[in-house]
Amino acid sequence: MSNQLLSMLAGGRVPLYLAPQAGVSESPFRRLCRRFGADVVVSEFVSAEGIRRGDRRTWEYLRFEDAERPIGVQIFGAEPAAMAEAAALVEEVYRPDFVDINFGCPVKKVVTRNGGSGCLKDLDLVERIIRAVKGAISVPTTVKIRSGWSEEMRNPVEIALRCQDAGAAVLTLHARTRTQMYSGTANWDEIAAVVEALTIPVVGNGDVWTGADAKRMRDHTGCAGIMIARGSHGSPWIFAQARAALEGRPIPPDPDVRERFAIMLEHARNAIAFERDEQRAMVEFRKHLGWYTKGLPNGKALRQELFEIRTLAEVESILEAYLEASTAVAA
Repeated sequence: MSNQLLSMLAGGRVPLYLAPQAGVSESPFRRLCRRFGADVVVSEFVSAEGIRRGDRRTWEYLRFEDAERPIGVQIFGAEPAAMAEAAALVEEVYRPDFVDINFGCPVKKVVTRNGGSGCLKDLDLVERIIRAVKGAISVPTTVKIRSGWSEEMRNPVEIALRCQDAGAAVLTLHARTRTQMYSGTANWDEIAAVVEALTIPVVGNGDVWTGADAKRMRDHTGCAGIMIARGSHGSPWIFAQARAALEGRPIPPDPDVRERFAIMLEHARNAIAFERDEQRAMVEFRKHLGWYTKGLPNGKALRQELFEIRTLAEVESILEAYLEASTAVAA
């Protein structure tokens, strides 16, 4: 099972990844994206310290179903021995298809502990972490990096080569620096340069907002896989559109409003079933409601209502009222 990812990346058909995203790529959303054609999914990133300490909430984040495979669990931390111990625990308890190391997260609370992209300031540390994790598990060790800590330290090829030398089986590059956060544009030339320099598969990440963008990234960089992050928010169908674009088929249109609402409700029901506490699940789900309704006529007023909800029944009645009002206007 552990080599499913590697054979997929070597197979010529470019796999589409759902990116690991805190508070977004939970199991209900991963399953929805799989249904729309995501080939590989990755967990929300989890703290190695939380795993080692047996933190209940951390372990909850790691739950997944077999239908989600191939799936990776992404961990972060700055201490090689702790990262190795956490990776071994994850493999033993959850049996993911691969363990991914996060060297890309730019969020301050992660970086201040030298986790995520904070590690990119010390490439010797990056190598030690990868070697420690690889030595502790039998499934592939993959890594996700940014192009560097800052513009002054921007050197994705050197970082990627160090990761490969340390034993990474697959490398994903988000072609922005940590200081860029999510602003500006991703430099796809850097992905192409890393593809050229490495012998392991390279997955491209950054600014894939549409199905057509996925094809442009593949054509521009020659990457072995494509990872989609913010482009999936409220648009799980982007994976079907990206697959069509990559295969040269007509790109299916976005779903109409009624179909979009049906997908959103399916996602909400899955979220409640997964969380097992409807109110908590629905309060957490409000961000998804905002994304799904982006760009709709009178969307701002609709979102104001949806951001107050606490139950699925409230969401259903608000959406029904919106559809009735839209039908009346159209008539």
